[in-house]
Amino acid sequence: MPTRRAASIAQPIFLLVIAAIVFATAVTFAITFNGPPPRPRPVSDTDIVMALRGATVPDLIVLPGRQSARNGESPYPEHDASLALALGGPVSGSYAERERGQSGEVRGDFTVSGRTTNGWRTVRSPDRPLLTNWLIVTFGGMGFALVLLSIAAWIITRRISRPLEQLAGMAQGARVGLPLALPQEGSREVRELAIALSDMHTRIGQHAEGRTTMLAAIAHDLGTPLSRLAFHIEGLPEVARERAAADVDEMRAMIGAAIGYARDELMDSATLRVDLGSLLDSLVEDTRATGDDVTITPGPRIVVTGDPAALRRLFANVIGNAVRYGDRARVEWHALDGAVTVTVDDDGPGVDPETAESLFEPFVRGDPSRNRETGGTGLGLAIVRAIVSRHGGQVAFEPSAHGARIRVLLPR
Repeated sequence: MPTRRAASIAQPIFLLVIAAIVFATAVTFAITFNGPPPRPRPVSDTDIVMALRGATVPDLIVLPGRQSARNGESPYPEHDASLALALGGPVSGSYAERERGQSGEVRGDFTVSGRTTNGWRTVRSPDRPLLTNWLIVTFGGMGFALVLLSIAAWIITRRISRPLEQLAGMAQGARVGLPLALPQEGSREVRELAIALSDMHTRIGQHAEGRTTMLAAIAHDLGTPLSRLAFHIEGLPEVARERAAADVDEMRAMIGAAIGYARDELMDSATLRVDLGSLLDSLVEDTRATGDDVTITPGPRIVVTGDPAALRRLFANVIGNAVRYGDRARVEWHALDGAVTVTVDDDGPGVDPETAESLFEPFVRGDPSRNRETGGTGLGLAIVRAIVSRHGGQVAFEPSAHGARIRVLLPR
């Protein structure tokens, strides 16, 4: 059955912008044509005169005596003269707008005081609230449009970003030799990007596998000439024979480490349930038997899935590295949500944070002198990372108050 062609990522963005413009315009027109005017209605001179004479006029406030003007109001003698003529007595007023309507109206706020036979009275327009009905309708319409568009924008952006997040997680969890789980949703561009990343991952894996296979083959083939060299040096003088034999042993150790690294890079992890605490206890006991200073702090019972032999080699390399460069090793493990973390501390000089990551690369050593007494071929931590990666975990050096600390995180 042919798959449906995915839409472009530009389509929902374009539709969202057009919908936002159309919807905002519609709300604006609805408020403009259906809402009440933003200004108070004009008041006729006749209503003002009637209120000054004591009549009740809607929307006008009548106060006894003369009242002072409010903020924004100023005298307008020409208008006062017109009102005084109609009232038949003196008038003193202040107005927010110095403009009369064509039919003798007062626009805006005002305060007018006039004297009648009953004394002075003041008529003023009511104080307008901070939020008028028109402003409430306007803000309400804008808020409704904002909420509605925000919900639509959130839904569309999540549909766009969720496949990208899945793609990022897929790339972050990529391991050589393991297939990538391509996201099954998203726009055409996201799916094309996922396919391109998968193809690139396959090519990188093939290239790495070819180089690792070549390394294993070379290391294996070097074993035969080394055996012949070991046979020929038996005829050398004792001092020269000892030195040559030590060089041959060192080369054999390097070849063995290279073959082990290649094996850990190429082989798939077994899916067996392993009691991590028992594995660490057994490893520490075996290490103590050789005279190394190794201690362990018991933790909770944790079962992980993986290759028991590879996991034992992983922690043996970490503990051996701590003993070699830090005189002793202290092992602890703790349970996390869906994972377990194992830390190994030593009492050595520590690790430079700028070069800590490079120590996990093949043939990189913490001791640049490559002194035979300090041991190591530069593949121990590379093997550790290879095994951890095959088990879906992480390994890194962490800051420590003294010495070095290496942290291994494995999924449970």
